[in-house]
Amino acid sequence: MKTVSTKIKWIFAIGQLGWSILAGIIGNLLVNFYLPDSTGDGVITFVTSATVLGLTAIGIITACGRIVDAVTDPWIANLSDNCGSKLGKRIPFLRYAAVPFALITVLIFCCPVRGESPVNIAWLAVTLILFYVFMTAYCTPYNALIPVLGRNQKDRMDISTYIALTYIVGTGIAFGGKMIWEAVFYATGWDYYLCARLTLAVLALIALVCMLLPAFLINEKEYDDTPPTKENAFQSLSKAFANKHFRVFVLSDVIYWIGITIFNTGFIYYVEVLLELNNYMILFIFMTFVTFVCYPIVNVLSRKFGKKKLLVWGFALFGFAFLVSAFAGKISFIPNQIYGFIICVLVGVPLSILGVIPQAIVADIAESDNIETGENHDAMFYAARTFAFKLGQSIAMIIFTSLAVIGQYTETNAAGEEVIRNTGFGYRISLIIALILCIGAMAVILRYDEKKVMSVIESDHE
Repeated sequence: MKTVSTKIKWIFAIGQLGWSILAGIIGNLLVNFYLPDSTGDGVITFVTSATVLGLTAIGIITACGRIVDAVTDPWIANLSDNCGSKLGKRIPFLRYAAVPFALITVLIFCCPVRGESPVNIAWLAVTLILFYVFMTAYCTPYNALIPVLGRNQKDRMDISTYIALTYIVGTGIAFGGKMIWEAVFYATGWDYYLCARLTLAVLALIALVCMLLPAFLINEKEYDDTPPTKENAFQSLSKAFANKHFRVFVLSDVIYWIGITIFNTGFIYYVEVLLELNNYMILFIFMTFVTFVCYPIVNVLSRKFGKKKLLVWGFALFGFAFLVSAFAGKISFIPNQIYGFIICVLVGVPLSILGVIPQAIVADIAESDNIETGENHDAMFYAARTFAFKLGQSIAMIIFTSLAVIGQYTETNAAGEEVIRNTGFGYRISLIIALILCIGAMAVILRYDEKKVMSVIESDHE
């Protein structure tokens, strides 16, 4: 089989840039679009903030979406593992899923009724579920290419580092969406939500081009000649979860994604409400810069100390960062601007660790399982991680949207309009919950037997 070149590694990583823009739009902007922290100046709400058993409409919708995912994730992974296309087992999915994935991302924000309406809730439910289906159709086969292209530890860590870089860039691009559409709104005077939708459409188009590049520029057959599997989805999924190392990792991964998505979803609120600043994008860019600087260091340290130790430190640092964030705006002797930069440094360092290491660990587990069983279930392993990502994102939205309404109140502004405001108490609670989740993820990953997994791989390479 052909050895992967640096050029191909970067082409592959550009695909991650594309889908991370789309995932970032949903993870960072969806709640703020439908349930803004304040209204007025053209900003309205599209769904009710009322709760049922403590859950908001967005929380209930995302919970229902995970029921659909429980079926579609293993189904799509199995289709990919069983695919007998001349293009390979993964590339056909990348080609056909990219367009609907990008399109549905924009449609999520095109709710039919201006103002709160049950129609908007139904629209959000259908489009959000379709978003996660198409996300699985692209991301699961895409991630299954990692062990295909990375046949040794160096290539695997290089690929994991490159896609971590493009992931943080994609997330940053998505995060800047609100700043862009607000700039267009104030510059042109156009309708606020027209500016938002045009901005998101442009971002989705950029994402689409990025996702299609690896789909058409990588020849999968040059790197993988393993035959398709013949098992059904349930058999393949059960074999993946029969791997005890994988079970430990996935549990830790789900807990981690809940915690980090709470922070990502709430970042704009933490800056604007807790720190009372309006420069959230500057802080996010700085946090991204810190993460970038640390990526090469993580790559080197992983080879010296192992992936598990770095992951444990990553969870510990995240927990400390969330604890510090919970006191944002309450430490009188530190200016809020400086406090914001401190938070960005504390989050940026572990973000670099968690951006690189988990994908490499999944590739290690998948390879060791292939060696021990003689069967290839790469897509199913990555389907489980994609599901962990979406499950974590969804649970985080349930938690955050339910907590965000705590401390919410209405007042009349100078124009005589009744507007929504927030004291920020619920946002602080969300950060404490994120801290607890990071401690839980750290406790779980301590049970991962990295030495056993690596010994299987090393013995096969001898």
